[in-house]
Amino acid sequence: MKTIHPIDVILHKRDGLTLTDAEIEAFIRAVVDRTPDNQLVTDAQIAAFLMAVFQRGLSPHELATLTSAMRYSGETFDATPLHTFTIDKHSTGGVGDKTSLLIAPILAAAGLASPTPAGIPGICVPMISGRSLGHTGGTLDKLETIPGFDTQISLPRMREILRECGAALVGQTPHLVPADRILYALRDHTGTVESPFLITASIMSKKLAESLNALVLDVKVGSGAFMPTYESSKFLAKLMVQTGEASGTRTVALLTSMDEPLGRFSGNWVEVWECIDIMKQHRHPTSADLIELSNILSGWMLHLAGHADTPAEGAKLSDEILTSGAAFEAFLKIVQAQGGDISLFEDPATHHKPTGTRTITAPQDGYLASMDCKQVGWAVQRLGAGRAKPGDPVSAHAGIEMHAKLGDHLTEGQPLVTLFAEDPALLNEPEAMLRETLHIAASAPQLQPLIREVVTI
Repeated sequence: MKTIHPIDVILHKRDGLTLTDAEIEAFIRAVVDRTPDNQLVTDAQIAAFLMAVFQRGLSPHELATLTSAMRYSGETFDATPLHTFTIDKHSTGGVGDKTSLLIAPILAAAGLASPTPAGIPGICVPMISGRSLGHTGGTLDKLETIPGFDTQISLPRMREILRECGAALVGQTPHLVPADRILYALRDHTGTVESPFLITASIMSKKLAESLNALVLDVKVGSGAFMPTYESSKFLAKLMVQTGEASGTRTVALLTSMDEPLGRFSGNWVEVWECIDIMKQHRHPTSADLIELSNILSGWMLHLAGHADTPAEGAKLSDEILTSGAAFEAFLKIVQAQGGDISLFEDPATHHKPTGTRTITAPQDGYLASMDCKQVGWAVQRLGAGRAKPGDPVSAHAGIEMHAKLGDHLTEGQPLVTLFAEDPALLNEPEAMLRETLHIAASAPQLQPLIREVVTI
């Protein structure tokens, strides 16, 4: 067999040639198998490969091969012994985006329901999530504000939790898709983070390593989205759907609006608190968009799993599960299985303990007309709720509460947003950022629908 050298792979992609499966697989294998004493491929060569992909892109077949090579670069999760329909959801990240905390227990409750529809298998949701970075929040950081909640569990233990609870909310293990961890660290330093091809390979390799039957993607669009334009978000959605389907996983992407924070709170514990309130039937008016989006995403998942004839019927079933209390019971079961203390769920507001708060009020009568949602996310991060780089600590009790949504009419002096911090000295800069970006106008704005488009094959 001909030896494949990393420099040849780099040169071929740099020059716009189509890489063979063998070239891609050999390059990823070299990335993972190298050791300090045996540099099969150097950091400089990996960086050059990433830049070549950034500049030249990948064909659908190249992208599917790269994703597969990364997927199988380490251990994978096998749900076959559970004899269930394995499904997950992934969001490209936003501000106040906490749908996972509702969707996982909703699907768990549906999958554990007895009896299930005739001939339809149960459901399991192996939700491997991430941490906050930049202006976006992270599911793991939110869950770890629950005392004792363990997100760092092994794949065998996750299988036990799925068998018992129907869903697990965990972090990536050190041996799951190690190629992505290496490539991502270098993307962050080489100006290649925004490549839709590299984003797709990163996201889909981790999700497909769960051996899913189906996947629902929530791709954000708007001022708070990671991708800069609607067209780029839609292109990313198409790439991920094509890659998922090529692997044999039924994949659907929803383009959803992120022009304002989703729901009532943005932060860590405050977002858990909001979801607990929803599951306990304390529905605050500013949580309406969060509930709607969670039901729509869950509806698609229930439809793909065969528990609803259409996504709309699935969304209706989702809300029935949410309002019945079954989702809350499922959430309690998941938290207990992962070592969390559920006693504070009796009154979650009492667990919110910031040492500094400040409320911004409307400076005039009018409608909340617009905001740069990304700037709102950065304000939340500067309060201490997020991190500037991987490994930074985050505050459990920092964040914001939005008292109004886009299009709401306000009177002068009416509360607009409340800031929370564990260090009062951190309030000033985020306050200035929020005052700068929250715009009130005399006329109501033209609002975008929550669901902009659905991408399927």
